[in-house]
Amino acid sequence: MDVLSPRQNEILALAGRNGRVAVDDLSVTFAVSPQTIRKDLTFLCERQLLQRVHGGAIVGSCMENVSYEARRLLAAAAKGAIGQCGAELIPDNSSLLINIGTTTEQVAHSLKDHRGLLVISNNVNAVGIMKDFMGVELIIAGGQVRRSDGGIVGGAAVDFINQFKVDYAVIGVSAIDEDGSLLDYDLREVRVAKAIIENARHVILVADAMKFKRNAPIRICHVSKIDTIVMDKVPCDTFRDICYEHGVRIVIAGGCTDLSCQPKIELGE
Repeated sequence: MDVLSPRQNEILALAGRNGRVAVDDLSVTFAVSPQTIRKDLTFLCERQLLQRVHGGAIVGSCMENVSYEARRLLAAAAKGAIGQCGAELIPDNSSLLINIGTTTEQVAHSLKDHRGLLVISNNVNAVGIMKDFMGVELIIAGGQVRRSDGGIVGGAAVDFINQFKVDYAVIGVSAIDEDGSLLDYDLREVRVAKAIIENARHVILVADAMKFKRNAPIRICHVSKIDTIVMDKVPCDTFRDICYEHGVRIVIAGGCTDLSCQPKIELGE
């Protein structure tokens, strides 16, 4: 499977911040030829991550139309580190709910050596990853399968998940707002995510920093509903202070550094 180069990941980040990127500007920024930049943009556009325009490329108003396979390429190294760190927070002999997402899939990969796990998921891809793991007993949710990404969604999936009360949940989201809102594009998936959160004793959000650069219209919940967040980078001060205020633990992957919910600036100053 193709992976994005560090330069291509940075091009996507620049497009997310500015709405568009120009070939000439990128050529100067990265000290490479315009032809090299055009090849990068072609690669990204072929995977529906950007849209070509005269002189450069633009990012769409949302990521909803980006294929699931293409989303796997985004921040792949960061997602792998997040997945490994997230899996380390799950002890053996526990029960776990996992929802749909390319980052939650990485957690699934990293559960290979766990023992005594009961895993319930609405993520067809995660189930496929874990089906041969000897230490994992799997239960797959019933309901409508969303063809775009293998997510099982809708009322039947919600009813199914409501039968359980698990030790841990691992969830992904489509976007994170600085005010602490966790967001998604599909109301059916939001209903499932809410059910997963409500039926877990400890909720772990796994999310790369690009989630702060996206917009999605449907609110799942506020970050105060989450117990632990595993990220690849330290979030902005505003979001970090909100987590501190609500006792949400932030763990930075790549060494699993625990920020211990300490704000950069003391609240009230």
